[in-house]
Amino acid sequence: MLQSLRIRNLALLDEVDLDFEDGFTAVTGETGAGKSILLGALSLLSGSRADKTVIRQGAAACEVEAALFFADPGRINSALAALDLPPCEEGVLILKRSLPREKAPKILINGSLATLAGLQELGEQWIDFHGPGEPRRLLKEGCQRELLDLFAKNGPVLEKYQARYRIWRGLLEERTRLASAEKLSADQIEFLRIQLGKIEGMELTEEAMAALERDFQRQSRAQELIQLARGLSDGISGEEGLLAGMPALLRTAHQFEALDPAGKALTDRLQSSAVELADVAAEYAALAQALVFDPGKAESLLARMNTWLELKRKYGGEVKAVQAAADEMRRRLDGQSDLAGSLARLDREIAEAENAARRLAAELRSTREKAAVELGKASVKVIAQLGFRKAGFLITIVPQAELGPYGDSGVEFLFSPNIGEAPLPLHRIASSGEMARVMLALKTVLAELDAVPLLVFDEVDANIGGEIGRTVGEKMAAIADRHQVLCVTHLPQVAAQAANHLVVTKEQGRDRTDVRIEAIHCNRKERVSELARMLGDHKAKSALAHAEELLPKQ
Repeated sequence: MLQSLRIRNLALLDEVDLDFEDGFTAVTGETGAGKSILLGALSLLSGSRADKTVIRQGAAACEVEAALFFADPGRINSALAALDLPPCEEGVLILKRSLPREKAPKILINGSLATLAGLQELGEQWIDFHGPGEPRRLLKEGCQRELLDLFAKNGPVLEKYQARYRIWRGLLEERTRLASAEKLSADQIEFLRIQLGKIEGMELTEEAMAALERDFQRQSRAQELIQLARGLSDGISGEEGLLAGMPALLRTAHQFEALDPAGKALTDRLQSSAVELADVAAEYAALAQALVFDPGKAESLLARMNTWLELKRKYGGEVKAVQAAADEMRRRLDGQSDLAGSLARLDREIAEAENAARRLAAELRSTREKAAVELGKASVKVIAQLGFRKAGFLITIVPQAELGPYGDSGVEFLFSPNIGEAPLPLHRIASSGEMARVMLALKTVLAELDAVPLLVFDEVDANIGGEIGRTVGEKMAAIADRHQVLCVTHLPQVAAQAANHLVVTKEQGRDRTDVRIEAIHCNRKERVSELARMLGDHKAKSALAHAEELLPKQ
């Protein structure tokens, strides 16, 4: 749910910090008061594009920031992980978008920089707009299919289908690649086999190549290393080495210690140094003895080193690059060995995978057809309650010849607001108010299944009033049992049903205009006054009495 919203310098609004409750929130105010600013802020946070004209006059930038809480953050965290963004801490998602006048825009998601595309992807997870000028998901075939599959509880079978579909597509791609692969000549095949033999003869691992380079270095400069090791050993333990004068130094140290006991620690350190120097000299001597030049070994190491350098030069400077080249050689050689047989095998696998996918697609189509009838009937009943008493609403399943990511059928919602008119696709006939009420009907039917937590309605009460207005409010209150609902409304019958109430006011001074947004649901007197204003006169006793009747009793 939306917990808090911070807006700075957006349109006519200077600044506001709002806390939101769960359930149904109504937003009211005079026409032109600036209610759209609140929706605009949420739209910005859901990824809508914006230009710098939305920045308040005289301000350097506008900023919008929100905190959203998810009791089960698994779904939103998966979306964040796919975008390589930090997960929610304790279920809280932090969104911030700033639009400076002179600089580039900035988007932060959980404190990390993000793209507008990423903000849009997350927006589809947490908010659903229904109103003019906002993303109208209901017009998209994907959204219509998603709502129907939600009603049909097609999730498990759709997941199975998509797994089979990915296997089938992968096999098709493999066949295309193999069929278009070049036919190698005998010389090319021989060259690949020679190169592959060189690689396979190298025992190609990071450890083996590091050991080869080390052994080659030692063997190629063995004489020099032997001389250096012997010189170091003699310089430490020889007749004129460092250790030759150590006994005299130790005697002097003991004399110092006898006169001043504080010198014992230094004597002990000197003694330890002598022992350490003796060990170092012995190890250098051992190295000199071990580093024996072996012409045969040197020649073998040189040959292997030359091969390794050649492979690095041809295929890349790392072991992984050479290994990848070897894999590609094997693939090309394997493809040449039995190209016709490989294609025939792939054809059989493709046919089996397609049949399996089509069986699941048919199961999806069948459940969609049944669910379309049931959802259509249930939606018509609710749509009638919302003012379209003679409206028609149908859901058709559109067969598709080719398999797609969601099966072999599409989904289309058809609507007719008036009797005698043939139902047409929503985008051809529905106004913004009609669209909002159709979606309200669908959301009412799907309230227990829909995963989007925040629903925003604007102009859902267009061209209605009276009892239908109360019904609209009741439907939103019912949806709010499982979702957070935000509705911009001009109807007191709708606003009275809300558990929470925000009022937008505009104040015009001599030099500028300011918009204020305040919560009034904790003050019954203020709320009654606002409902009375919506009824016609906030001072009239009859309007105040009617407003009092509209509000639930305390």
